[in-house]
Amino acid sequence: MKIAIFGAGAIGGYLGARLAKAGAEVTLIARGAHLQAMQRNGLRLIGVEDEIVVHPLCTDDPATAGAQDYLIIALKAHAVPPIVERLKPMLGPETAVVPAVNGVPWWYFYKLPGPWENRRIETVDPGGAQWRVIGPERVIGCVVYPAAEIIEPGVVRHLALDRVPIGEPDGARSARALALSRMMVQAGIKAPLRPRIRDDIWVKLWGNLSFNPISVLTGGTLAEIAFDPGTRAVVRAMMVEAQVIGEKLGVSFPIEVERRIDGGAEVGDHKTSTLQDFERRRPLEIDALIGAVAELGRLTATPTPTIDMIYALVRQRAHTAGCLPG
Repeated sequence: MKIAIFGAGAIGGYLGARLAKAGAEVTLIARGAHLQAMQRNGLRLIGVEDEIVVHPLCTDDPATAGAQDYLIIALKAHAVPPIVERLKPMLGPETAVVPAVNGVPWWYFYKLPGPWENRRIETVDPGGAQWRVIGPERVIGCVVYPAAEIIEPGVVRHLALDRVPIGEPDGARSARALALSRMMVQAGIKAPLRPRIRDDIWVKLWGNLSFNPISVLTGGTLAEIAFDPGTRAVVRAMMVEAQVIGEKLGVSFPIEVERRIDGGAEVGDHKTSTLQDFERRRPLEIDALIGAVAELGRLTATPTPTIDMIYALVRQRAHTAGCLPG
């Protein structure tokens, strides 16, 4: 099984190392010092319970990889549209694409029965570049729960969680999705094939769209935001607004709002990835996490006053800090 990972950073490196160790023919697309270190010494993954070193093909040139069985895109959402043309050499007639990307996915309305079927989401796919070049028919959806970090070039540490549920946009138990699920399970990654992958997407998005921007505005950890009555109320208001949108789109939320907030609190004094990016003055992944939800609110005629306010504030914060994508 040929699997390329475009964006072999922390999460991409974690997935790539596990899959390569399990016997997949893995290609890692990376850049800079991290790429050079992997080319010299291989990729070292320091796991929760083990440590492995693998030596897959590592390159910055997708043409070197050639057509793949699966292409996993492990980038921040805002980083994908500018590189879609570079993906073409890896897209063969049967290549499946797995966007391991947070937020509302660009393919969300593909094969979703209802009045918005096949609608594009401008916030996450400006001009429809991903829809046009990748094609939604290639997509296998997924939700990424593992936490990992690059501790030095060529070395990734897996911090927690190993669950990556996947699913076809139409819920089918396709041969390609089943094969990928089996390969990932063989690699030690929990990858259940989900018939309603959008439900899983919204459960994670629920936390990302609220905790992440609030953390940038306040500097608070998950626990600090959840336990402070004021910020907890803002989180709850955003989640309630988002739930109305999701339910209008046919989503079934398996847990209640308060329990979802408590789940964030249980993670403890952890900084969200968006706050970490802000502190490092990197572009922030706010459009896919919150801007796209606001767009879906307009689409479904759902008022989103709290989401809109926090979105405006965090965009201004990102702008003044030089962290606004584009």
